[in-house]
Amino acid sequence: MLTVDFSRLPVGPGCRVLDLGCGAGRHAFEALRRGAQVVALDLDLGELRSVAAMVAAMQEAGEVPPGASAECAAGDATAMPFPDGRFDVVIASEILEHVPADQAAMREITRVLAPGGIAAVTVPAWLPERVCWRLSDDYHNVPGGHIRIFTRRELETKLAAAGLAVGGHHHAHALHSPYWWVKCAVGVHDDDHPLARAYHRLLVWDIMSAPRVTRLADRALNPVLGKSLIIYATKPAAGASKGGRRGRGSRRAGSASRSDGEPERNGSANITGNLDAHAGA
Repeated sequence: MLTVDFSRLPVGPGCRVLDLGCGAGRHAFEALRRGAQVVALDLDLGELRSVAAMVAAMQEAGEVPPGASAECAAGDATAMPFPDGRFDVVIASEILEHVPADQAAMREITRVLAPGGIAAVTVPAWLPERVCWRLSDDYHNVPGGHIRIFTRRELETKLAAAGLAVGGHHHAHALHSPYWWVKCAVGVHDDDHPLARAYHRLLVWDIMSAPRVTRLADRALNPVLGKSLIIYATKPAAGASKGGRRGRGSRRAGSASRSDGEPERNGSANITGNLDAHAGA
């Protein structure tokens, strides 16, 4: 289940993509399937090992195009271990609500983006998230939990302050909001409650089958009930004015080109030593 709309991003062969706070790696896997050169960054070594294992399985199954690659790296969103301008696309999905120094993380996103590069940033949308917080303290009062609720204006303002030109936005996963409201009402950790279990089965069915009726309902409800807010922003090209708003914050898919002079890689999955180096941490 993807949160970011890849049709708004130039992800294709040769595109350098960072999945920041990759978690289970869903966006990294999609970028890899599209032929990109992907780095999955997270602080959770267990998640990184799972991502590396899935990439290896994708390679064995022939799901990774020639020239595509994937690397896993352990790192902090506020001090990323990459040079300036390293990536054409940065995806930061459902991470900034966890980061105390969120503005520092946004500045890092800008730094590692190449001029003209695009950031796709997603956070829990204000209304669904507010309801969750009102229903349950356990929803967010956990180690590493959500520490803030963004409004769209606040997130756009902070992205602009970090030097990005804010473009389009949309919402996603409206059908997931009621599930979390049910969970918050009956107990966030009570997965066996009949209501929570029944709604979870509905969501699994929807994800696996994608029936037309639920797709239409999700699309109609997203502007109001969408669980996630997604904003696209562009790093101005060299010489352009920084910050502010311009355009849709997107380019045609496949339009990115390499500018770092690195040779194309001839293998499908390259899990770097970054993960191995931190395995004993």
